[in-house]
Amino acid sequence: MTALKNESPSGSPSLSQTELRPIVRSQLQLLLEANNLPEAKALLAPAQPADIAEAIEDLPNPLQAIAFRLLPKDEAIEVYEYLDLEVQQSLIEEFRGQDVLDIVEQMSPDDRARLLDELPAKVVTRLLSQLSPKERGATALLLGYEPGTAGRIMTPEYISLEEGWDATQALAHIRSLARASEMIYYLYVTDGSRRLTGILSLRDLVVAQPEQTIGDIMVREVVSVQTDTAQEDVARLIQRYDFLALPVVDAERRLVGIVTVDDVLDVLEAEATKEIYQLGGVQSGDASYFQTNLLTVAQRRVVWLLVLLITNTGTSAVIRSQQDVLEQVVALTAFIPLLIGTGGNVGAQSSTVIIRGLNTDELRSTKPWAVIGREAIAGAFLGIMLGAVVLLWAYLLQGNLVVAIAVGTSLVSISVLASVAGSSLPFLFQRLGFDPALMSAPFITTFVDVLGVMIYLNVARLILKL
Repeated sequence: MTALKNESPSGSPSLSQTELRPIVRSQLQLLLEANNLPEAKALLAPAQPADIAEAIEDLPNPLQAIAFRLLPKDEAIEVYEYLDLEVQQSLIEEFRGQDVLDIVEQMSPDDRARLLDELPAKVVTRLLSQLSPKERGATALLLGYEPGTAGRIMTPEYISLEEGWDATQALAHIRSLARASEMIYYLYVTDGSRRLTGILSLRDLVVAQPEQTIGDIMVREVVSVQTDTAQEDVARLIQRYDFLALPVVDAERRLVGIVTVDDVLDVLEAEATKEIYQLGGVQSGDASYFQTNLLTVAQRRVVWLLVLLITNTGTSAVIRSQQDVLEQVVALTAFIPLLIGTGGNVGAQSSTVIIRGLNTDELRSTKPWAVIGREAIAGAFLGIMLGAVVLLWAYLLQGNLVVAIAVGTSLVSISVLASVAGSSLPFLFQRLGFDPALMSAPFITTFVDVLGVMIYLNVARLILKL
């Protein structure tokens, strides 16, 4: 990332980045629409690349290319890497051939591979053929690995040292490669066959005595991943050990690249977004939800809604089977939505914490029955607290203590049922090989609705002696 810019082009002190960011976003479009390009360029000059990218993304498509062309070449490359893939593709279509080649050539290999993944095959073939042999080889290496693996998101731009070098030699080597490397804070030690043998930090090297060898100061126990390791597992390792980067080795333990923390943050954000969508029964696909065609959005969301529509006929069937109870005590009908709504919320809470625990490996060493039992007890506590409130509220509304007792008692049972369902179904679906986040929500809703109504009406029949 470029250094913080502290002065405006005129030499006067600039605003802070916090103050500047909304100004750039609000003023850039007005200046471009007025064709005031000098002022627009001056507006962008003190802003950070990430903030410029955000401002460009907010512009209408025709103005995005104009704003991008106002940037100096070196800064343009960095801004381009911050842009959403959709905007990157749009700019590719706007640029002339040489402009496109200059941008793609200067991108880091992992960002370039991510972009090429989304472009049409003909465009990818043309761009690859025009890259320099070095950059073409680096990109082809990454594209050769399976999507979603460490090999696909790693960068081959790292610095490796040899055990026999002294600290002075190593520092000289780092100076010669620093500008071409994405990460210099971690230094990797390899042997003659490029096998990873150790690691040391730049700090350890700087404070070492000039005559000390790399072999004397390096750490030999290195945490690494293989090229086929799932990117989610890579992210968890970096998160677990607070690394800035993680080395990637092949089957013969030869160092082939590193995964940096900025790429891991992208992975974690994408996974969190996917999980949240799935908890709501929404299949997001690969593109941004808010940039997806509305018809496609509706098609993705309707699947589980149809499932719920069909399965919830079970609730109607239960109500019809207990129609004689409802006819005798009509007041019971008023509390059905309250009970199944509360049960659904309790089940959703339990499933959410369980699914999150499964995805973060927090429950890896805990037996499912212990977790389900714990949630059942929590559901009982919730039911007692909520049941007491509902009992009082039902009595105030209906003036019928027996009906109020039926409602309160049922809520305790439904809360326990919902907690057990919400905690057990994610384990079940994971065991069956399904995605717990996608499968749990609709089934928990249906399960709690049907059994909740059944419990309520049978408890009412028992208490009211009908």
